[in-house]
Amino acid sequence: MTVLVTGGSRGIGAAIARRFAVENMNVVIHYNQAHEAANETARSCMRLGAANVLTVSADVRSREQLLRMREKLEQRGMVPDIVVNNAGVAHYSMLADVTDDDWDEVMNVNLKGMFLCTQLFMPAMIGQRFGRIINVSSIWGISGASCEVLYSTSKGGMNAFTKALAKELAPSGVTVNAVAPGAVDTVMLDNLDAAEKVALESEIPVGRFAQPEEIASLVYFLALPESAYITGQIISPNGGWLT
Repeated sequence: MTVLVTGGSRGIGAAIARRFAVENMNVVIHYNQAHEAANETARSCMRLGAANVLTVSADVRSREQLLRMREKLEQRGMVPDIVVNNAGVAHYSMLADVTDDDWDEVMNVNLKGMFLCTQLFMPAMIGQRFGRIINVSSIWGISGASCEVLYSTSKGGMNAFTKALAKELAPSGVTVNAVAPGAVDTVMLDNLDAAEKVALESEIPVGRFAQPEEIASLVYFLALPESAYITGQIISPNGGWLT
């Protein structure tokens, strides 16, 4: 079994790659520019027991680059059975300050990138009548967030994509689900100072941020063969923040 994790060089993506590595799977770590971070994640995956590890670079906004990436995976015998669409960018600002370039950047990475990766890799899954597509969304795609209208919109679109495609692919044995985390202790929270982080944690019933490894465990569960009856779901590990 082979898993492809887009945006797998750091944070949640790296934790997901490591979780699959522990299970002796083939792990493909996609990145755009974070070459050394991707290599470090690859080395950790090898130490954890991955059968094979491959790092691949591509801009998820580019069909041409993703086609070249797919060709490389085909040549290496590592066409993914599981695709984790984790690559994404955040954006924090008032809607009045969002520019056309801001809009295009977030939508092209968060939505178009997911669309392209899914479209290019799902035919092999359909052909073998087994596959898992797992999209890493956000709690804000469910509830929305002030000053994150652009980001929330992109993740809401991801959730709708998940639900619709799940119905389309269900007869082919391919499940499509989304994991929509709450606040996770990654660089995504670096825009907050210490006091703001404490205030945010106080709003979460469990009293802390999630660790990337906790999100990775849920992604792994959804990829299991035993999870075949779970599809079209938006599952939000958020510590009780949103119920």
